Amino acid sequence: MSPLMVMLLLAVTMAPCVLVARGSGSASHPAYADAAGTCGPGGAAAEAAEVRLEEYGGWRIVDITHAYRPELPAPGRDGLGPVTRLTESMANGSINNVSELRMVVHAGTHVDAPGHMVQEHFEAGLDVDKLDLDVLNGLALLIDVPRDTNITAQAMESLNIPKGIRRVLFRTLNTDRKLMWTKTIDTSFVGFTEDGARWLADNTDIKLVGVDYLSVAAFDHLIPAHLVFLNSPDIIPIEGLKLDHVKAGIYMLHCLPLRLVGSDGSPIRCILIK
Repeated sequence: MSPLMVMLLLAVTMAPCVLVARGSGSASHPAYADAAGTCGPGGAAAEAAEVRLEEYGGWRIVDITHAYRPELPAPGRDGLGPVTRLTESMANGSINNVSELRMVVHAGTHVDAPGHMVQEHFEAGLDVDKLDLDVLNGLALLIDVPRDTNITAQAMESLNIPKGIRRVLFRTLNTDRKLMWTKTIDTSFVGFTEDGARWLADNTDIKLVGVDYLSVAAFDHLIPAHLVFLNSPDIIPIEGLKLDHVKAGIYMLHCLPLRLVGSDGSPIRCILIK
């Protein structure tokens, strides 16, 4: 997150969550239907709908990507808001349905590119199109972080992550508190401190760091902890993972961002294969 986004986060206030119709002929699809309701802690209705879609192939494939709901928390704004709208609608006489996509790239389940916070990397073209797919796909460890701490150097050391592990998904108190189901940004979220990020970079072989909220870095360490990872183009942060219903353990991880040339981040679809 940029310093401007940090300031904007502090200005975000609680507001009622309303699903709005987008485009003409909106009632032809449930996602475009007129609806109203509030988003209380946990977003139970949205969560229940999403759970039904998260396991495939007899629980062999688990989707750990949050659906891009208007109620998702998003940096610098009061919820993500509508992501798609119908520009052509068969319900209104068009020959097909055509949707338009528009969203901030650092909302929902997403990846940060090195250029997100390092201008030299941005000018060098180190955008999401240059991310290493070999790092984004392969064996990964899903691990539970002690619930009474940020991911500090001491916490990292206590996890005893074996050498050779290249991809780790960190499940924290954020998942227990269902922060990704709450529209308003909560600055008390768990993340890496600067010393925790440095300990990981200096003492492990981890090249992919996955977390369960919008920022890999704790709020009080937003810039320095991010920079530990993003200064090294070899380490890829994945943020906003959906880890509510997955057991800790080893999985085959597949994460694929969009090929957005010139973009400092991207929505990403992440799945685990048991």
